[in-house]
Amino acid sequence: MTAERVNPPGLSPPAGFSHAVVATGSRLVFLAGQTALDADGKVVGTSLPDQFARALANLLTALTAAGGTPADLARVTVYVTDVAAYRASAPELGRVWRESAGRDYPAMAVVGIVRLWDEEALVELDGFAVLGD
Repeated sequence: MTAERVNPPGLSPPAGFSHAVVATGSRLVFLAGQTALDADGKVVGTSLPDQFARALANLLTALTAAGGTPADLARVTVYVTDVAAYRASAPELGRVWRESAGRDYPAMAVVGIVRLWDEEALVELDGFAVLGD
């Protein structure tokens, strides 16, 4: 895949995301929502950063299994039960992202929600990737 990150000068400078991603490739991979579930289906981690790290690892595991890499991510949506906690944890969450997925950020959105499927879950990530031939 080739990806062009587009961040127009008329918009506020992005931090931890790209305003738009123009992706060229031949395969789309749609990634289901991933929370901090372990292999036994149990939510692990009690803090937002811990759960974010596990949810991101799960998302990247699914992407890798489909033949992709973090650089292939074109769009990710983050669903959180506490947007204020997400904002307060943003520096640590950014570090987790960079260590796991690098600095080529996809187009992203953070959405505050009432709760997730598993009551213990604090965050869920889903998205899609565009893979080359």
